[in-house]
Amino acid sequence: MSAVLDPHAHPHAHDDEHHAHPHGWRRWVFATNHKDIGTLYLLFSFFMLMFGGALAMLIRMELFQPGLQVVNPELFNQLTTMHGLIMVFGAIMPAFVGFANWMIPLQIGAADMAFARMNNFSFWLLIPAGLMLVGSFFMPGGAPAAGWTLYAPLTLQMGPSMDAGIFAMHILGASSIMGSINIIVTILNMRAPGMSLMKMPMFAWTWLITAYLLIAVMPVLAGAITMTLTDRHFGTTFFNPAGGGDPVMYQHIFWFFGHPEVYIMILPAFGIVSQVVPAFARKRLFGYASMVYATSSIAILSFIVWAHHMFTTGMPVTGQLFFMYATMLIAVPTAVKIFNWIATMWQGSMTFETPMLFAVGFIFVFTMGGFTGLILAMAPIDLLLQDTYYVVAHFHYVLVAGSLYAMFAGFYYWVPKWTGVMYNESRGKIHFWWSLIAFNITFFPMHFLGLAGMPRRYADYPMQFADFNALASVGGFAFGLAQVYFFFWIVVPCMRGQGEPAPQRPWNDPDGKGAEGLEWEVPSPAPFHTFETPPRLDATATKVLDARVHPGRHAPGLHMPPPQQQPDGSFH
Repeated sequence: MSAVLDPHAHPHAHDDEHHAHPHGWRRWVFATNHKDIGTLYLLFSFFMLMFGGALAMLIRMELFQPGLQVVNPELFNQLTTMHGLIMVFGAIMPAFVGFANWMIPLQIGAADMAFARMNNFSFWLLIPAGLMLVGSFFMPGGAPAAGWTLYAPLTLQMGPSMDAGIFAMHILGASSIMGSINIIVTILNMRAPGMSLMKMPMFAWTWLITAYLLIAVMPVLAGAITMTLTDRHFGTTFFNPAGGGDPVMYQHIFWFFGHPEVYIMILPAFGIVSQVVPAFARKRLFGYASMVYATSSIAILSFIVWAHHMFTTGMPVTGQLFFMYATMLIAVPTAVKIFNWIATMWQGSMTFETPMLFAVGFIFVFTMGGFTGLILAMAPIDLLLQDTYYVVAHFHYVLVAGSLYAMFAGFYYWVPKWTGVMYNESRGKIHFWWSLIAFNITFFPMHFLGLAGMPRRYADYPMQFADFNALASVGGFAFGLAQVYFFFWIVVPCMRGQGEPAPQRPWNDPDGKGAEGLEWEVPSPAPFHTFETPPRLDATATKVLDARVHPGRHAPGLHMPPPQQQPDGSFH
């Protein structure tokens, strides 16, 4: 069976046997092909997005008008807690790993990920973890209700579902660490000849940096929740004030993980947007090197800003000033990226297909979220806005409109290569405008609610907040329905192969300008095995000299003249 499932098991096997691939359930359960595992990640994350979204709909139903309508306050806190945990650890992070699995080997000219079986294991770990998170609602006492940050001392008082939640987080963390090791080894060791690090696509760069971040911070989260577990069951008092513990220490440990985690969820989004914008502006990315350095700077600075989440914990003024200035500093490399995307678009031959719409929508809405982040970075203002709906508005602007919009841009951009068919362009545009308008109707009013003093995580509120809450609830339902529309009317038809056959380079104009990169050198849909002979690049890594999908024969649709040696010895 290994000869069928593992493309590397018998390198000298007969050609036809070597390129056979498993069918039916074995193909998915024992998947070692990076494309199949990427697909599994994306489908899992979309299911978790729908479940987390259903919890959000219950939250918005309760907040539609003052008073208690649908759920009691305890269940409301369970909903807010599990919505956050499921969206962060079950939806956004696995989705970006799915994109990494699909695209990184294609972008760097690798045959597969470095550790194919570990890749399979890191995906299947998600299933029990997801079941534990989703199933915690059915445990005695209900789901954890301590907020997604799992602050002590609340976590020390929760029922058995808290232990299931801690176990699930450990498993998710192990999956992330294995995925990160795989991505780092693949990028550092398996790039095509001629592709130096500074010639890699930006998506590969942002994931390389993200993977290092994950390896650095997931053990910190594991430590924090393990200390919580021992406080609960083994008599330690790390966070229990009654025994001399310090609940604020938990916040320091958690946010030392939590703030780099925020950038783990946005750096791959930056990478996707950095691929999409140049393709539809028909220009090279402006300031490639500065983009790489800015991404690295964000990663490094993310470790020194954690306590801006804690301005109200009685921090000394010196500490407040340090974290305030460090947070304002991290806005600089982020602004460099925004500037570079706009400069890439400047005087480009732009067209606005759905991927570009989502990329431009991302830049617009993420910038708004960035500005509200700067406002919350000011310690004196944060003392007033801490734990209000202003904070909810801020992080949904950077996470929903940030991570999610970039994923949609990436999906529409690469789905012709994944499935071999073009999505329906008019449906894609409906999805974009529906999502953009509904999102802003949902979360923009929350800024005003927060400025007026409405606290988050409360199931009830005074009458003066009623109008904006009703508006937000209507927008929330519309936004949720837009994603159901996306799945059934765009994703499912593509997966079934319904649509126009996709050309090899669907985004290039008649002059050949548009999407660049090795992923466009393989036919659509991408074959089960790609780049078994590494592609060769010229000295600038801007031109593919040879990209064979199978040894000894060109990929269909690749009509490349054999490379000619020049007098100076180079190939063109």
